[in-house]
Amino acid sequence: MNREMLMLVDAISREKSVDRDVVFGAVESALASATKKLYQSEVDIRVAVDRETGVYETFRRWLVVPSEAGLQEPEAQTLLFEAQEQIPDIEVGDYIEESIESVPIGRIGAQAAKQVILQKIRDAEREQLLNDFLSRGEKVFVGTVKRLDKGDIIVESGRVEGRLKRTEMIPKENLRSGDRVRAYMLGVDTLVRGPQIMLSRSAPDFMIELFGQEVPEIEQGLLEIKSCARDAGSRAKIAVLSHDKRVDPIGTCVGVRGSRVTAVTNELAGERVDIVLWSEDPAQFVIGALAPANVQSIFVDEEQHAMDVAVDEENLAIAIGRGGQNVRLASELTGWRINIMTAEESAQKQAVESDSVRKIFVDKLDVDAEVADILIAEGFTSLEEVAYVPLAEMLEIESFDEDTVNELRTRAKDALLTMEIAKEEEVETLSENLKGLEGLTSELIAKLAEAGIHTRDDLADLAMDELIEVTGVSDEQARALILKAREHWFA
Repeated sequence: MNREMLMLVDAISREKSVDRDVVFGAVESALASATKKLYQSEVDIRVAVDRETGVYETFRRWLVVPSEAGLQEPEAQTLLFEAQEQIPDIEVGDYIEESIESVPIGRIGAQAAKQVILQKIRDAEREQLLNDFLSRGEKVFVGTVKRLDKGDIIVESGRVEGRLKRTEMIPKENLRSGDRVRAYMLGVDTLVRGPQIMLSRSAPDFMIELFGQEVPEIEQGLLEIKSCARDAGSRAKIAVLSHDKRVDPIGTCVGVRGSRVTAVTNELAGERVDIVLWSEDPAQFVIGALAPANVQSIFVDEEQHAMDVAVDEENLAIAIGRGGQNVRLASELTGWRINIMTAEESAQKQAVESDSVRKIFVDKLDVDAEVADILIAEGFTSLEEVAYVPLAEMLEIESFDEDTVNELRTRAKDALLTMEIAKEEEVETLSENLKGLEGLTSELIAKLAEAGIHTRDDLADLAMDELIEVTGVSDEQARALILKAREHWFA
């Protein structure tokens, strides 16, 4: 039997052009599967076949798991402290093995064994083909529609298959069997039977790769596509940057008489593409991304990572786009939240915000409105900025001398300290009712107070997910705190 096994391994290895070790691995797996059937419980079996003689040994083994974790699979696991009684230097993740009687090949049935082995070989072949395909480093999969599978499309390239899910197709695109298809390779799904390449025609990266194929300057490193945002099949925006001053990034991507951008558009079912000049200046980048709308003014809120963009009435609809498409794509392209408004709305908003900031400066810094307006005009919007902006930056304000700047910074710091003390005292007073509740620390009480939760009834009214969101405690801790807060309801 051992000699027959070696002959079988050699024959399959030659026939399938697969390494002998892969075939031996399949034989070991088949023997292990057969041995497991002799046990009623789920055990772990390992078979080792000698590559020279064909003699094989069988072992039952137990995975070593942490002592505190407990046994999830008692028939195939052992606790660390128990394993260390047998092997003192054994570690978690190692195995303890026990030699058991091997199952003769004849008991498996030659045909059954061969089927298992051939299936393993087919899987190994498929995986080898896939690895060879991926090793090329290509990002675009080019193949032919082979069949439909549960709404998805299976695309074949040589002997390698890719899966194009319905959600990754271009809307209203009708692909039929035999059609030639290009798609972006998202990755490999190893969970399905036999690993498959997952494809997308709607991903922004697909458009970037298509431009890379159509525009040689990108491959040469003269141009770079910095970002892309798409409404697949409808409209897209790409941001381009030139690393060579002699190369016009937008004109180069458009091509002679629009040939390059047209080639991309035709591949993507007529999807319109806006090509935008990338800029290090976020405001300038956003202005370009909102094209073809003309921007009147822009206000940057770095703290909220947002921009208020003012346009005139004629450009309002263009800036927003049909269904908000233009501003949404511009926001995705730049990474900034963009608020479109008319010049009048922007002026009103700025006036309201300026009044609020002016009042804070007048009240907390004990200055007149003129000084407050100078600070606002210089871009100061909070006491923290006045207190902690670099001294050199404030000294650049022409209306202020060094003494005035130092005095303003001191007053701002004093005001912030006073406000923090008052806030802590308010929290202390309001949250007195929560003190003494088992499980509540001072830190948790402070977090609850910031969220407006000051009494046991406030806490008792919360749902678990609300308490977790506010405090960041675990599910178990949140449940215990809420139950504790509700105890007085039933006393």
